[in-house]
Amino acid sequence: MEISCKNLGKRYNREWIFKEINKDFVLGDHCAVLGGNGSGKSTFLKTISAFLTPTKGQISYTNKGLIISPDVVYKQLSYCAPYIDVFEQYTIKELFQFYTPLKPLKKGIDYNQFCEVIDLGNTKNKKLKDFSSGMRQRVKLALAILSDTTILLMDEPTSNLDVKGIQWYQNLIDNNKENRIILVASNKKDEESFFCNQELAITDYKKTHK
Repeated sequence: MEISCKNLGKRYNREWIFKEINKDFVLGDHCAVLGGNGSGKSTFLKTISAFLTPTKGQISYTNKGLIISPDVVYKQLSYCAPYIDVFEQYTIKELFQFYTPLKPLKKGIDYNQFCEVIDLGNTKNKKLKDFSSGMRQRVKLALAILSDTTILLMDEPTSNLDVKGIQWYQNLIDNNKENRIILVASNKKDEESFFCNQELAITDYKKTHK
């Protein structure tokens, strides 16, 4: 799998969020996307995911030499972010049954194994709306990280997690980071992007529209 960004830019009205990004990502690239609040980190991830269309330039996706259309790249991609939520009327089992036919988990992980991973105790019959924000974040992270995908995008992955939850996230990503392209929008290196082998500062690509 390879993602290639050529002269990539995104603009809202007359403001360039980023411009002229030329960057390739291949399997094994784990990149921390850096920048302050409002700098465009989330917009960059959304553009990489093909949820947003670039204003300028293009993104191409290839897998073993075959071009993947942006319309179907979602099949290769999992995404966790504060602005992406789960169906709160579902129990964990209902969510699992809805999600996994669309995006299978790695190594054939079944429902019981998934519950062991998220480690939320006796919550199987609770609806997600009754979970704490930290518990919901664990579910979202587990679905994204354990999905059988080659592209993993995470925006502020430790949002709402306590100290124990942060350690849980670090163990989970450490055990599931191989043979993937991973982009993490974060400035919390020790907590969230500790495993990354490269960085992209989105503020280096902010330019005034002329």
